[in-house]
Order: sequence, then structure tokens, then C-alpha cells
Amino acid sequence: MFTRAIVRPPAPNFAQGLTTAGLGAPDYERALEQHEAYCAALARCGLTVTRLEPDPNHPDSTFVEDTAIVTTNHCAVLTRPGAPSRAGEVERMGRALAEFFPNLSSIGAPGTVDGGDVCEAGSHFFIGLSQRTNEAGAQHLTELLAPFDYTCSLVDIREERSLLHLKSGIAYLGNNRLVVTEAIAGRAEFAGYNLVIVDSAEAYAANCVSVNDFVLVAAGHPIFEGKLPELGYQTIALEMTEFQKMDGGLSCLSLRF
Repeated sequence: MFTRAIVRPPAPNFAQGLTTAGLGAPDYERALEQHEAYCAALARCGLTVTRLEPDPNHPDSTFVEDTAIVTTNHCAVLTRPGAPSRAGEVERMGRALAEFFPNLSSIGAPGTVDGGDVCEAGSHFFIGLSQRTNEAGAQHLTELLAPFDYTCSLVDIREERSLLHLKSGIAYLGNNRLVVTEAIAGRAEFAGYNLVIVDSAEAYAANCVSVNDFVLVAAGHPIFEGKLPELGYQTIALEMTEFQKMDGGLSCLSLRF
């Protein structure tokens, strides 16, 4: 069970962040409204939400997931983001996490890791090799997780142009069940899991988040939203349009532990 989350609202210069989406500039006021609804959903799931101050020095800093990996086995690792403009986000997150995790580890150079490339699936981690996470970073993370009895496997998505991060295309719902996009559903790395396949027309919906008794889903994807109740899940649909414009998804907006 998750009990806490750390979030950071977008700063007024949010639109100056990195993006490849090609969906136009986000509306800042609407982004704030969507972020507030997201925080309310976390609270509804039973989490105490810690809100960091907006950081105009780092326009992408609302996507706190990329700065750390926090596991269900009380392990926390500060990342080394693959985009140089995001490096300064990690120090502030380290101070916030130190209140809860006295023994923080960190990814070291030449490794790079974005938290969006790291999917915890029970006692196993999938680590995406992407434009933001390299082999050295993935190997270092594997070594840091091993003492906590976690295993890891690498999933190379560098040729998957539709995926910025691994978790743009997969999510773990517990009980050996993975949500995966149609584009990568056939990958050997996911053999042995029960797959919920997201149609390519709704690929953005694959970035859903299982939080205690609920699954947070991006609104506007009726086929996927209809599948989850049939499998026994309670869902909370959230508008994510402004964050999608900046390559962000539901998992990106919080660290949950």
C-alpha cells in the first residue's frame, strides 16, 4: 500500500520545457487545474501528498518521476537525467526524499537514467534503454537494486519512435498483469505476464498508475477505460491534455511510496 506522494506543480514557464509531442503549447492555468485534480485523486487513494514549490529554473520539473526511483521495498535512488537541462532538478528532490529515506543512492556518470524508463513489476524491474537512459545508467541501477532482492531486465526502445520513455508504453497493475501498447506487446521481455493491450489509437492511455484500490487513467480513451472495470479495477479518469503536450503522463507527475 502506498501512503505518500511527492509532487511539484508546474511553473509559469512550463511551456518552455522539452517536448517532441507537436501538440502545441500548454495552457498554464489549465495545467494547474489538471495538476490539482491529480493531487486530489492521490488523496482519494489514501496518500499524503507533499507539494514542492514550482521551480521556474527548470520548466520540466513538474515531472518529478524522472528524478528518482522509489521502490516498495524502501529503497530510493536519485537519477541522473539524460537531458542536461534537467540535471538541477535532482538536488531538490534529494532533500525532499532524505526526510523519508536516510540512505539515498545516486546514479553516477557516465550513466544516465530517467525515472520514466523504470517500471517496478513486483520484485522485478524493467529498465528502458532510451534517448534518456543509457546502458551505463541501467547497469548502475541494476547494481543498486540487487541488495534489495530486485532483479532487472533491459528493454531497448531506442528504435520505438512513439516512446520517449519505457513507461510511455507499459504500466504494472500488480498480480503479474502488465498494461502494454500494441506496438511493443510482442516483446519477449514481457512473456509470462498477463497483458492488457492498449490499441494503437489510444496508446497514450498505457501510462496509467495503480495506486492502492484504484487505477488512475488518462481521460478520453474509452476503449481502454472500459477494459479495466471488466478486469475488476476501480478507475479514476483524469484530464491530462496539457501535460501530454509536454511529453508527460500520469506516472510522471508524482513519486509514490
